[in-house]
Amino acid sequence: MTKGLLAVYTGNGKGKTTAALGLAVRALGHGKKVCFIQFIKGAWKSGESNLAQKFAGLLDFHVMGRGFTWKSDDLEKDRAVARQAWDFAVSMIRANTYDLIVLDELTYLIHYAMIAEDEIVDVLAARPPALHLIITGRYASDGLIRAADLVTEMLAVKHPYASGVKAQKGFEY
Repeated sequence: MTKGLLAVYTGNGKGKTTAALGLAVRALGHGKKVCFIQFIKGAWKSGESNLAQKFAGLLDFHVMGRGFTWKSDDLEKDRAVARQAWDFAVSMIRANTYDLIVLDELTYLIHYAMIAEDEIVDVLAARPPALHLIITGRYASDGLIRAADLVTEMLAVKHPYASGVKAQKGFEY
């Protein structure tokens, strides 16, 4: 039996977006069409956004946030941007033109009460039957976990930042 799966990568460890990118690259390797939507990360240049240019036509990449919400200077603007990003994601899900859609950092929209959990879970449940969805971010809600077919929790055991090593191009972004 094949069906579109809903995967959630959550937890306080690094690697959630990276795991989603790995599945996106796997799908691209099979000629599948992928949409990658980042909800929180700002417009800074990342390796994944550079990758999208090389896979034009198969990988659509959208950075929809204003940056990390916990550093926000205007939460109302963040809420408005989150609503626009969610509405865009809903339209991509319902369009049924992708094989895989990644909703990177979507968990924060629920955690920060920007979009109601029920609204998100209802859209995910009504997705096209063959569509694979990946959701990433800390604080996955109980409703997202119940709705998912696969849930992986990333656990922080050791991180170079604790030793003073800052984020590096090609490894963290």
